[in-house]
Amino acid sequence: MGTERIWLFDLDNTLHNAAASAFGRLNLAMTAYIERELGVGADEANRLRIDYWHRYGATMLGLIRHHGVKPAHFLHHTHLLPGLERELVHHPHDLAALRGLRGQKWILTNAPVAYAERVLRALGLSRHIDGIVGIEQMRMFGQWRPKPDARMFRALAARLGVPPRRCVLVEDTLVHQKAAYAVGMRTVWMQRWAKHGTKRGGQGPEVGVYLHRRPAYVCARIATLQQLRRVP
Repeated sequence: MGTERIWLFDLDNTLHNAAASAFGRLNLAMTAYIERELGVGADEANRLRIDYWHRYGATMLGLIRHHGVKPAHFLHHTHLLPGLERELVHHPHDLAALRGLRGQKWILTNAPVAYAERVLRALGLSRHIDGIVGIEQMRMFGQWRPKPDARMFRALAARLGVPPRRCVLVEDTLVHQKAAYAVGMRTVWMQRWAKHGTKRGGQGPEVGVYLHRRPAYVCARIATLQQLRRVP
């Protein structure tokens, strides 16, 4: 493998426009799950979903810590999303861009593996991906460590058998990039769907941020996967 890059791609709002499809449905599914399993009203369920997401980086972590929710049960019931495949929005040139990109290509997502596999199949990208690291694999010493946990980024590089500097994280979420950069990874900010969401009132962690700035921990900004070939 020599000096070959390891590309770590986020999934939602990086390889497809989740703000136009999955995010809204996931929010509703998680709120309904909290309402049902915790026996609270819809407003309180929605408040908990948002609060835990901001505090822990994933709603599930707050539900595990404070309510004893079973992770597998939560992930299964909140990611059923019947008919999602018909709603996915992506760029038609992404297939060729991934096919021509040198180096290993992995998915690194805080979503479950089954959901990632389903989305990749629907987008026609599965055969161009070398592996998937979903939230189920982001555990260390019995503790959940999803993005943006720096310990997980270090452990992932070790698992792949490369120093962090050989890894390039392609993400729409800045806080994840900041953590990856801190451990020595290269970072690429995918802004295509963030721009789309800003124009159309979409959803997602970077909607509303000033997209023309480039924080010091962002090595490059892109709007298409084709631009990855020019990342230094």
